[in-house]
Amino acid sequence: MSKSKPIVIVSGVAAAAVLLGVVSYTATAPSSGGGAGGSSAVAEVSADPSAGVYPELEAYARRDASDKLALGRADAPVVLIEYADFKCGYCGKFARDTEPVLVKKYVDKGVLRIEWRNFPIFGEESEAVARASWAAGQQGRFWEFHRAAYAEGAKEKGFGKDRLAALAKEAGVPDAARFAKDTDGTAARAAVKKDQEQGYSLGATSTPSFLVNGRPIAGAQPLETFTEAIEAAAKSAAAKDKR
Repeated sequence: MSKSKPIVIVSGVAAAAVLLGVVSYTATAPSSGGGAGGSSAVAEVSADPSAGVYPELEAYARRDASDKLALGRADAPVVLIEYADFKCGYCGKFARDTEPVLVKKYVDKGVLRIEWRNFPIFGEESEAVARASWAAGQQGRFWEFHRAAYAEGAKEKGFGKDRLAALAKEAGVPDAARFAKDTDGTAARAAVKKDQEQGYSLGATSTPSFLVNGRPIAGAQPLETFTEAIEAAAKSAAAKDKR
């Protein structure tokens, strides 16, 4: 068994890479039509709760109760992992329009856990704001920073050092000096690199990319894509518990 497991994992990652790689790397802003999708790639969700699911990819969920870049119970039946960049317009649209609905409908009820992965792919400012978000998290203000950085028009102001400090203040980060030190520290760089390498290992070349209990979803798809995937994953998890 132990010899075959790596092959299974590689096949699952390869399958995820095919789906996650279809979204254009240059898709950084929502379409002018204002739809919730914005991506030309549509992740199909079947009524079959096992369709398109790669169980070996569920291991990418950390389920660490001390993870400051996660929302929801560590033992929630469904884990949504998001690989995103703060300079990505699609990511911002997901954060403003879709994620709050998922939090209210599923996270608050203990069904869903959301785990953030910094996946900066648009240069130095992307790297800097990713580290800054991690630094805010060390003071318990990651999601407040996340909300401020993804506010309408925020990315157009850039993510230079002064802007990052302003976002930290807006997010209520209590210790500005510690925030600045942590942002430029080796721990932040290591944490961001770890997340980034995980995303690349899945074949993600664009943002946002997601895993829902091992099911890849590429792009800021409509709300229904996520609700159907979460409902299917929850149903599958409940069926496993009854066995």
